[in-house]
Amino acid sequence: MKRRKFLKTVSAAGLGLVAPRRLASLKSRPSEQVVVAVMGLNGRGSVLARTFARTPNALVAYVCDVDAQVLAKSVTQVGEAQARAPKGLGDFRRALDDKSVDALVIAAPDHWHTPAALLAMQAGKHVYVEKPCGHNAREGELLVEAQRKHQRVVQMGTQQRSAPRSIEVVQAIKEGAIGQPYLARAWYANTRATIGRGKAAPVPANLDYELWQGPAPHTPYRDNVVHYNWHWFRRWGTGEICNNGTHEIDVARWALGVDYPVRVTSVGGRYHFDDDWEFPDTQEASFEFAGGKTIIWQGQSCNGLPTYGRERGTTILGTTGSVVMDRDGYTVYDVKGKVVKQSLAAQAGDGLNTHADDDMTVLHIANFVDAIRSGAALHQPIEEGAKSVLLGHLGNIAQSTGRALRTDPKSGHIVGDEEAMKFWQRAYAPGWAPVV
Repeated sequence: MKRRKFLKTVSAAGLGLVAPRRLASLKSRPSEQVVVAVMGLNGRGSVLARTFARTPNALVAYVCDVDAQVLAKSVTQVGEAQARAPKGLGDFRRALDDKSVDALVIAAPDHWHTPAALLAMQAGKHVYVEKPCGHNAREGELLVEAQRKHQRVVQMGTQQRSAPRSIEVVQAIKEGAIGQPYLARAWYANTRATIGRGKAAPVPANLDYELWQGPAPHTPYRDNVVHYNWHWFRRWGTGEICNNGTHEIDVARWALGVDYPVRVTSVGGRYHFDDDWEFPDTQEASFEFAGGKTIIWQGQSCNGLPTYGRERGTTILGTTGSVVMDRDGYTVYDVKGKVVKQSLAAQAGDGLNTHADDDMTVLHIANFVDAIRSGAALHQPIEEGAKSVLLGHLGNIAQSTGRALRTDPKSGHIVGDEEAMKFWQRAYAPGWAPVV
């Protein structure tokens, strides 16, 4: 299929995209730049800020971070990537007061994703939010409710949805390239070190720790949390299954064409170190769907043994063949393991790069800007993104309770287990409970 016809077919097929007519009038003058503020700059956010700065028809007006040193560095970096330097703000909420700002880009820690996105939509802004879109299952529901209420463009940052090779092979799967797809196996393997036992310590002079905590119940500063290790604490993070797992689980769900499961199980534990890490470093979660389809997530945070020679990726099994795919492309096999088709990048990327400065990010951001300016279909609208993130949350709940969860295939809600449903949402710092 020729490229132009293929892209037209993909757009027509939908693939879970937002209908263009719903978003066509969000930017009154399409010739204008989309003005953004970027929140959270120490890692992934720095990549997003520079990429938005280089994206046609976009301008980074503000960069926002609670760490003054990180903020100063980002002002300089973004200023080198566009015609003028952005303003640096310690509190992102000041950027929401600026009516010239069209969108908030959120790359702060997980506990901030939904509260910040809701504040942005209430201020009339569009939202680009990194995965996972919410710290807990309820937050995903709130985001979808808010998007429908405010009719803003809300894209989740699972950038593989914008990768041409991934779009191509998922479309081929849907058209029967491997028969009936029935099982997807998603994995991530890294060799992370211990985070040790944290100690109470003075808050660094450059850090606004109170604002960093924001919506999460506040606790004294400890020396092994900021800036990255918060991922492994339940107060702020969501563990590997929602961290890197969101990407691969999303691809699995996309390829199988499934939404909410009917049964979820999880096994694993913290095996490698005796430290403050609160999530499994090794986990296998299984998600069963109506119609005989299953997703299996295999997380290895502290043992980097690859699968199919890849640190991360997704395998889809079908009745007449299979697909192995990752961010570099895909290989299609028949049922005997013979290669039928292959499309791979000339040079493999670094699947463990936490900043993920890649071409997919460029395309994903361009898609977001186009959606605001012209009503183009989003590749990962929040309604779809929240479904994938919910699977990660359900995997964590199954792991925490130590039992199988029965779930409603229409909503993902846990059925017949009130104790498990207590994990559906969290407690917030006073005055910070998110509302739509």
